[in-house]
Amino acid sequence: MKTIFSLLLLFFCGFCHSQTTISGTVVDDNSQPIPGANIIVLGTSTGTVSDFDGNFTLTYSQNPPFSVQASSVGFETATEQVTSNNQTISFILKEGTALDEVVISASRTPERIFESPVTVERLGLKEIKNTASADFYDGLENLKGVDVNTNSLTFKSVNTRGFATFANNRFMQLVDGMDNSTPALNFPIGNLVGMTETDVLSVELLPGASSALYGANAFNGILFMRSKNPFDYQGISTSIKKGITSQESAGKNGYTDLSIRAAYKFSNKFAAKINFGYLKGTDWAATSEIDKIDPNRTRDDLDYDGINVYGDEVSANLRTEAPASIKGIIPDVEVSRTGYNERDLTNYNAESVKSDWGLYFRPWENDFEISYVGKIGTGSTIYQGTNRYNIANFFQEQHKLELRNDNFFLRGYVVADKAGDSYDMVFTGININRAWKGDKQWFGEYIQTYAEATLGGATEAEAHAAARDQAESGRYLPGTPEYQAAFNKSINDPDLSSGSKFQDASKYYHADANYNFSHLIDFAEIQVGGSYRKYRLNSFGTIYTDFDSPIEYSEFGVYTQIQKNIELNDALELKLTGSIRYDKSEFFDGFYSPRLSAGLTVNKNHNFRASVQTGFRNPTTQDLFIGLDAGRAILVGAAPDNLDRYVRTFDISNDGQAIGQPPTVTQTGRVAYENSFAVDNDGNVTGVGNPNLVKPEQVTSGEIGYRGKFSRVTIDFSAYYNKYKDFISQQVVASPFYGIVDPNNNGDLDDTDPLALNALANNDFQVWSAYTNSPADVKSYGASIGLSTKVFGNFDLSGSYTYAKLDFDQATYPGFQTNFNTPEHKFKASFGNTDLFKNFGFNIAYRFSDDYFWEATFGNGLVPEFHVVDAQINLRIPSIKSTFKAGATNLLGDEYFTAFGTGHIGSMYYLSLTINNL
Repeated sequence: MKTIFSLLLLFFCGFCHSQTTISGTVVDDNSQPIPGANIIVLGTSTGTVSDFDGNFTLTYSQNPPFSVQASSVGFETATEQVTSNNQTISFILKEGTALDEVVISASRTPERIFESPVTVERLGLKEIKNTASADFYDGLENLKGVDVNTNSLTFKSVNTRGFATFANNRFMQLVDGMDNSTPALNFPIGNLVGMTETDVLSVELLPGASSALYGANAFNGILFMRSKNPFDYQGISTSIKKGITSQESAGKNGYTDLSIRAAYKFSNKFAAKINFGYLKGTDWAATSEIDKIDPNRTRDDLDYDGINVYGDEVSANLRTEAPASIKGIIPDVEVSRTGYNERDLTNYNAESVKSDWGLYFRPWENDFEISYVGKIGTGSTIYQGTNRYNIANFFQEQHKLELRNDNFFLRGYVVADKAGDSYDMVFTGININRAWKGDKQWFGEYIQTYAEATLGGATEAEAHAAARDQAESGRYLPGTPEYQAAFNKSINDPDLSSGSKFQDASKYYHADANYNFSHLIDFAEIQVGGSYRKYRLNSFGTIYTDFDSPIEYSEFGVYTQIQKNIELNDALELKLTGSIRYDKSEFFDGFYSPRLSAGLTVNKNHNFRASVQTGFRNPTTQDLFIGLDAGRAILVGAAPDNLDRYVRTFDISNDGQAIGQPPTVTQTGRVAYENSFAVDNDGNVTGVGNPNLVKPEQVTSGEIGYRGKFSRVTIDFSAYYNKYKDFISQQVVASPFYGIVDPNNNGDLDDTDPLALNALANNDFQVWSAYTNSPADVKSYGASIGLSTKVFGNFDLSGSYTYAKLDFDQATYPGFQTNFNTPEHKFKASFGNTDLFKNFGFNIAYRFSDDYFWEATFGNGLVPEFHVVDAQINLRIPSIKSTFKAGATNLLGDEYFTAFGTGHIGSMYYLSLTINNL
């Protein structure tokens, strides 16, 4: 009994031993409370966070004396000494500058933006709360050097330094270390299934190549989004936003954005959180009826192909299709079928529903943490790739298990998606037409009626009008039961010859690790790490050539970095960083990606930096394994084992048999790479095709920069020069159904088999879009500068200018598209005050974009210059821990667009209430 009593007494004493509690407040130099400030015992991981009123309570399992530090993004840190239990401390934090903010992404270790070896942009809690945009993700548009292309209301594509489409696989997006790209598409679809605003801790963005630390997909830059840890940020937070969107084409429609966060620390060992987000609105309607190829055409033209009109992609040469008996009176012209407007093929529903949860365990009550995070999301949006897609009820999930402390992390996660009820709107239009009347019948009626009208004395215009009237007889009209039945049948049929359903259930598995030896080695900071990824593509043959079974392949990478600070004298400090990474895909040789940088700090207020690095990107899953009939061309990937996976049988009975060919011919995707003609954008043969199989693309990038503080003004300047090798591109080719294009394999059209030339003349060929590397010498360069200051006392004023230029000889490669897709000149500015008067603030943001030419597989066209003003006012009510905000985006009301083929972006007006969001 004595033994048991002694043990209980020992346990009780141990439980009660050395317990110190302190409390206090954290305010700025205007005596305004700072919510969400970090208060930590120096030299430990024990800490807490101030609440909405700036109050905090901290318990530490040791007796005084010890030191406690308070810090918050955008403020200088402050330290106080604790000398007794139950002591009350008041921290007053002086406002710092944006250059004092701490980032992790640039070097995989905490450092100030001021001393980062490369360009980095950041949105912290303060910037997120005060953004003039509708939400934090839209607020990225105001960062220096950043392009945000609006695909739809819920799908925006972030990019830096050019070369962007909505299928932006050059730019990586990480959420708490997890890649947010969809397995099916191989790129992130904005924030559709990403983070909820109430859980966002910070957003960091690295422009330019970052392959040395982050691998193949970090080619043009990386977006890092970090969430709040429930050990540090507890309580229930809610944000609700109600408003309207206004667009000339779609009218005024309601908009709702709701997010809820609940987090609780059960003990010093266990904490958990859960988030929920819901967004619903009406998308920006795309209603352009301008012809894709020739803006001067109208819907009355014979071969009309409207930008947002689908079904008119199907066209044929009348003389080629005509029977031999009447060929002589049939004109040699292309005629297209009549299409349907996009607004008749979608409901423009924009919706996002997402949730995530996390369980966090600290077994020894220190910095070692084990966590599990799960994320699910579903939604509806518009995606523009080769065609326009209605992404309806798309579903994505992520599950991550991670072990970490201040010196290492080891994580593994899986990302899986399902296409839901998604469908291709272009093929929906095509196949509604075909359900009513097949192409052969439609063109047959057109040709026969044209011949009869011509023989009856009609003019050419009258004959064409009569022919189309006859061919169009009985056409399904939107709103009729026949149209709706054909529409429903198409969007539920995954066979693109008769339907338009987009099927997918792909996934990838990823693991990565990093160890920082700084706690073991004094002379420099050394890190090592690596990653592994395995893809499992499963589109059921609707996107990829996975007709019989899923496609699997893998890649891995390892890296190391060494960083050394050298204090030259009291006024000069040199920071040297060197890193190198090796990556290997099972389809290609391995690549080394080195990076060297140097930063010189002068008098603690001026930093000069220079870096050179190489980057690469592996061909994407689509580059390798796509097998998709997009209407005007068949897209076929260039993986060696993909060439024979896509098989197609063509009917050539019309002309082929006249020169001794069988009525049908079966070809595989191999012909695109081994027996094809090169054709230009107008369909003219320019030479032998036979493009090489695709291989990784490389870039060498040099950058210089300066960051400085001049009294109340801060400057951040950078300039870069990129040189690309083996630039990945798509080449349009035409493969004849008979004959050999290059029998001697010398690239000379003079040796072409006459049968192949006959196939061209008879229109007996198939157009393919092949994935390859261009021999073109592609370069780009640019610069950006940002300035920020305080004016009129405590008003925040900032502005930035970005210049971007493509250096490419288009005349030598007239058919080659770089998809640079970025304006040469951009200017952004903001003006605001978080405390115009007590608890009231405002912010105004302005963006200007120069005009630029957009190139992508859907279509090419000019994007005119635009000017956009966003604004918000906010009122904080500390007594109920709430903030009211009223805002408007595109306040000027001038509609604009950022990509060819998308809907025009209108205005949004909203009111929001945020409760207890630290």
